Amino acid sequence: MRTDVQQASISDSPVRPATTSYAIGQEKLFGHLAMVGFALIVAISFSLGSRAAPHIGPVALNAIRFAIGVAIMAVAAALLLRGTPHRLLSVPRAPWRYLVLGALMAIYFVTMFISLGLTSPVSSGAVFTLIPFMSAGFGFLLLGQKASPVVLISLLVAGAGAVWVIFGGSLDALLGFQIGTGEAIFFIGCVAHAIYAPLVKKFNRGEPIVYFTFWTLFGTALCIIIYGAGEIARTDWANLPGIVWLTVVYLAIFATGVSFFLLQYASMRLPVSKVFGYSYLIPSIIIVLEGLSGAGWTTLSVLAGALVTVLGLVVLVVAAD
Repeated sequence: MRTDVQQASISDSPVRPATTSYAIGQEKLFGHLAMVGFALIVAISFSLGSRAAPHIGPVALNAIRFAIGVAIMAVAAALLLRGTPHRLLSVPRAPWRYLVLGALMAIYFVTMFISLGLTSPVSSGAVFTLIPFMSAGFGFLLLGQKASPVVLISLLVAGAGAVWVIFGGSLDALLGFQIGTGEAIFFIGCVAHAIYAPLVKKFNRGEPIVYFTFWTLFGTALCIIIYGAGEIARTDWANLPGIVWLTVVYLAIFATGVSFFLLQYASMRLPVSKVFGYSYLIPSIIIVLEGLSGAGWTTLSVLAGALVTVLGLVVLVVAAD
């Protein structure tokens, strides 16, 4: 099937694709590789974030990461867009689009950190596994994208493996899961995250991805700064330990700028159900990273769950769009 994005480069998408069309060939492969990179970046950010969390408030951390991320993306966009109609400082058409996308991501990040103060990371991770299924539903409602039975089954298998990993391969821990205030709050954020991907494709009007990413990051930073102005003002920025600044720099460059670019790039080329299916890889990648860092390897039961997740995603990749 020929699509409008078939000839687009990895850094640019000058022609607006139909919302129900998908990339093929090399562009499709790049879309899948982008989401593998996205999952790896997010997994690494968990390890760094856990070390910085005791020293800085969550809203302040996200505010500074997005502020720096916007600055870095501005430099990248200025270099890549020089001499094009979409120069960085040109006023974007329909700027409300970027505020909507920014607000959705701000809601996700803020509710995630609020929930982590009320419940365990395991419970939050369990709620997170709902995102691919919700994204498939919003993809149908907003874009008319219909996930095939094979895709839905592979999502279910990969999700089951991810849940098993999140609960440490313990049936007792899984059965003991209860929905509390923290889980309910984070569910709202997950809904916002699930809406984000189909809206990226719906809202894009032919803007290059780097331009679109910059203004989306700007909208996210603006929303978070407004929300967390008090916490930002109370933070003792001059006396933060080095691990905080190391984390901030990583989050700003990779977990903010690069990951947003990869997510938007993939969202323009793949069905949203496939895009968010890669989020199931994150717990498995964390297992590998922790093992390689010397923190110890997990049990065979958990590794089996990780393997189920990978096999489910393999089927997801080869399944027809």
